Amino acid sequence: MAAAALTSRSSMAVTGLLWLAAAAALGPVLAAPRYRPDWASLDARPLPAWFDQAKVGVFVHWGVFSVPAWGSEWFWWHWQGEHRADYERFVQRRYPPDTTYADFAPRFTAHDFQPRDWAQLFQRAGARYVVLTTKHHEGFTNWGSPVSWNWNSLDTGPHRDLVGELGQALRESNIRYGLYHSLLEWFNPLYLADKESGFKTQDFVLKKTMPELYDLVLKYKPDLIWSDGDWEAPESYWNSTSFLAWLYNDSPVKDTVVVNDRWCNNCSCNHGGYYNCADKYKPGTLPTHKWEMCSSIDKLSWGYRSNMNIAELMDEASIIEELVQTVSFGGNYLLNVGPTKEGVIVPIFQERLLALGRWLDTNGEAIYESKPWRVQMENSTDTVWYTSKGPVVYAIFLTWPRDNVLELSSPAPSPATQVTMLGFAGALKWQKSPGKGLLITLPYVLPSPQAGWTVRLEGVK
Repeated sequence: MAAAALTSRSSMAVTGLLWLAAAAALGPVLAAPRYRPDWASLDARPLPAWFDQAKVGVFVHWGVFSVPAWGSEWFWWHWQGEHRADYERFVQRRYPPDTTYADFAPRFTAHDFQPRDWAQLFQRAGARYVVLTTKHHEGFTNWGSPVSWNWNSLDTGPHRDLVGELGQALRESNIRYGLYHSLLEWFNPLYLADKESGFKTQDFVLKKTMPELYDLVLKYKPDLIWSDGDWEAPESYWNSTSFLAWLYNDSPVKDTVVVNDRWCNNCSCNHGGYYNCADKYKPGTLPTHKWEMCSSIDKLSWGYRSNMNIAELMDEASIIEELVQTVSFGGNYLLNVGPTKEGVIVPIFQERLLALGRWLDTNGEAIYESKPWRVQMENSTDTVWYTSKGPVVYAIFLTWPRDNVLELSSPAPSPATQVTMLGFAGALKWQKSPGKGLLITLPYVLPSPQAGWTVRLEGVK
C-alpha cells in the first residue's frame, strides 16, 4: 500500500514536472496576445521590425495584361468595362475579329523567365524585399489557384508556378517576399452578382478571394501581403478582419508578416499594417504611422508597355530623389517594373535598377535601418534631406553646391563635431556658419550624372 502510494506520488511529480516544462516551453505562446477580428485590436499589432529596416523594395506587375502590353495593366477594364474607343481600335487593328481577353492568356508564355536572374538583379538594385502580383484585377492567378479553374498560370499560358519559382529564387538570395493580391475581379460573375446585391451576398468572397488568400499564405509563407482592389466594398463584405486575425494569430507567418492598408473601402490611410494611402503617395510632412511609397519607372503604367518612350520613364536622379525624400519622412520606397509577356525585364528597366543599386552601394548607410531625424529637410531648400542612426545624422544633398561649400542650417555643431562623406576617405573641413549651423568644404569631385551625395555628421544636435 505504501509502495503503491509512493509510486503514485512519483508519477504525479513526474507528470507535474512534464506539465511545468511544457508550460515553460509554451510560455511565450500563451503570453502572446490574441488579436480580435476588429480594427481596434488589429491596428494595435506592432509592425515586425524587418519592414522599417528594409527601406527599399521592388514591385513587379506581371499578368495577362503583359500580352497586349499597351495602355496599362487596366487594359481589360478600359477596353470592355469602359469601351474606350482607343482600346477598341487597338484590338481591332492588332487581333482577329471576336478576340476576347481570355484569348490573350495562351500568349502569356513566360518563355524567358529566369527567376534566379531576376533575384540577382533585384539584389544588385539594393532591394531588401520584392512584391509580385499574384493576381491583379483581371483575376488571372500566377500560381495554380484551386479556385481559378483554367484562369491560372499552371493551366494556361506559362504552365508554371510563377509565384513559387520567384519565391524560391528570392529566398535563396535572402530577399523578403511580398505577394500583391487584388480582392476584387472586374468581370468575375460571382463578384458582379454580389455587387448587384449591394454587397449583401458574399459568394465571391467565400468561394474565390478568401480561399485564394489562405492558399497563398499556407503555400508560400509570404513576408508581406500587399492587398489591393478593396475600394468598392466595406470590410463587412470582404471579411478582411477575420482573415487578418487568423494571419496574426494562427498562420505560419504570424510573427513576421506585414500587411498594407487596402482591406476595405475606407481602410486606406486608416487601418491595416503600414499605410500606402494612395499610389505614388507623398505626405509632405513626417507621418506618425509607418508608410510606403510605391512608384513606377514607367510613369504612365505599372504593367509593361511595348510603346513606351524614354521621356515617359523616370531617370536615375528622379528615382534617387523620390527614395531620399520618402526615407527622410520615415517611409519605405517600392519601385515598380513591368516584365514582358515572355518574362524579360527590359534593359532600360534593368539599367535604372542597377543605377539605384550603385547609389545605394555608396549611400546605403544613410538609408537602410535609418530613422527620421528631428528635421527632415533644410528649411531653405528641398535639395538637402536628413536621416539618422542613433547619434549619427546624415545629410543627403541632391545638387552639388557650385562653390564646393555645403551650408547646413539645421544641425547645431559642437567642438566634437566630425564630418565625413560616404564613399570618400578622410574627414572634411567645416566651420560654424555665421548664422547657425555649419559650412562644410566638400572634396573636389566632378559630379557625375549621379545625383545625391551624403555627409555623415557626428557630434551635432
